[in-house]
Amino acid sequence: MTSSDSSVVSFDESDTRRDEMHSTMETWAEDLVEQVDEVVSSDQFQEWLDVQSHFHDYSYRNTLLITRQCPKATRVAGYRTWQSEFDRYVKEGETAIWIWAPIIAKQCPECENSPSYHERSECEYDETPSEAWSKGLVGFRPAPVFDISQTEGEPLPELETDATGDADELVPALLEGSKALDVDVEVISKPAWTHGDAKGVCQYRSPTKQPLVEVQNRENSAAFAVTLVHEYAHALLHGDVDSEIERSKRELEAEAVGYIVGRYFGLDTSGSAFYLAAWEGDEPEAILDRLERISSTAGEIIDAVDEVGADE
Repeated sequence: MTSSDSSVVSFDESDTRRDEMHSTMETWAEDLVEQVDEVVSSDQFQEWLDVQSHFHDYSYRNTLLITRQCPKATRVAGYRTWQSEFDRYVKEGETAIWIWAPIIAKQCPECENSPSYHERSECEYDETPSEAWSKGLVGFRPAPVFDISQTEGEPLPELETDATGDADELVPALLEGSKALDVDVEVISKPAWTHGDAKGVCQYRSPTKQPLVEVQNRENSAAFAVTLVHEYAHALLHGDVDSEIERSKRELEAEAVGYIVGRYFGLDTSGSAFYLAAWEGDEPEAILDRLERISSTAGEIIDAVDEVGADE
């Protein structure tokens, strides 16, 4: 795999791979914080958002790792999966992209360790033999995957989506998906709009009432859809925020969620602007927490819309 980006990383050394994967995520966040006033940080952030739009069901940790190793990745799979499921083959000389893969094994009902770790732990559970334990997530391991650009063979079937280039079908699905998201939504005509220049607002009501999203109706269905997603993100993420400083920081989170969901459904969201200076002063751990919120919220909205499409 070649890249013109000199900052692309690789994890070729097996002895240090785990530590390097962990440190890469922290270093990326530290660089982002240190460079908030430079365009490079916005470019790095947008690269991650692009990858996240392709892999919305991946954890933010894995999409960050993919971004750092292969920023232009669009679809990844394991070496054997490309062969057996898609009749494609990894080209000779390509370098693997390393991500965290879940380890599923028999799991102690009490300490939740695998049998081998359970034996070495101080857990005294012995009510049932390990052969009778249910399987569960016991950890993660580095796993190699490859992007489609690193393979050759049969073309992949085209992915069908409800909207490609416009949101005429996406908008009704987003409105219907509000039920699954536990958000009330109202579409208001321009003459009746009372919120000034804002195109959408989210109102947090009493704890017994769902958040209310109001969006101004307009002819541009794609812009309407992204605004709707932006306000959904506020409804899902920010009801407990009462600090104006933190609200400005989380405005970027909502904008990023709109970008990811829009890209996922085929909309052109390249005009989005990400003013990372809002995050200046945040510790790397706080930045990673924000990425997790962005990733999981975008995935939740995408799943709600996909569920509407599946029911029709």
